[in-house]
Amino acid sequence: MNFDELDKKMRIYEQSIDQCILPDMYLVARLDGRSFSRLTKEVCNFEAPFDVRFRDMMVNTVKQLIDCGFRVVYGFTESDEISLLFHPEDNSFGRKVRKLNTTLAGEASAAFSLKLGHVATFDCRIIPLPNLKRVTDYFLWRQEDSHRNSLNAWCYWTLRKEGLSKSQATAMLSGKNIEYKNELLFQRGINYNDLPLWQKRGIGVYYKDFAKSGFNPITGTKTETYRRKLYTDMELPLRTEYRKLILNIIKEAKI
Repeated sequence: MNFDELDKKMRIYEQSIDQCILPDMYLVARLDGRSFSRLTKEVCNFEAPFDVRFRDMMVNTVKQLIDCGFRVVYGFTESDEISLLFHPEDNSFGRKVRKLNTTLAGEASAAFSLKLGHVATFDCRIIPLPNLKRVTDYFLWRQEDSHRNSLNAWCYWTLRKEGLSKSQATAMLSGKNIEYKNELLFQRGINYNDLPLWQKRGIGVYYKDFAKSGFNPITGTKTETYRRKLYTDMELPLRTEYRKLILNIIKEAKI
């Protein structure tokens, strides 16, 4: 059997489980850090529950993913998670799930590891969404997840710093509602409402127009031009306003 015949035969097996996202579907990729709890608390000893160094590494990773060749219009990160919304017309790798997953996971792992100075890896899953309603629902869902994780993390680590063990802190919070957890923190001098918004709502990264003032020496007049730059939004709105923000980002991306 010559090479061409063997190549044709073997590619049938290689491509047998390829899946492609249909062109009329919106596409979101979600990446998660692998074993990041151990990485951040045991290996690298980041401050708990939140550390600005870790936050900045995650934001940098989002920016790298937006700028690595795909047409990503919005990135969102909370904890060790990243969500990316692709431009509706993006057709990278023919929308093959296998290629998107491996490439994005590899890009994220490399970008984060370089900043951290230690090997760190991400996994990736592709999520097809049928319409804009589901797109905004998705990001509202992840923001609510951010809020729940944030409140739980503050309660858990506050108890741990008081001397409780892992199992004791977990048991004390098990089945407790939001009011209980807020009161637990308040009794210890922590007003959850006053904590930085990025810890509760996550962080958005998207292109935004910025005005730049200049001077035209020929006409002798002041000028103003607009440049599109990546903007890191650490004060994301909630609910309806957050939905409006995402819809506006998509609208601007289509221009």
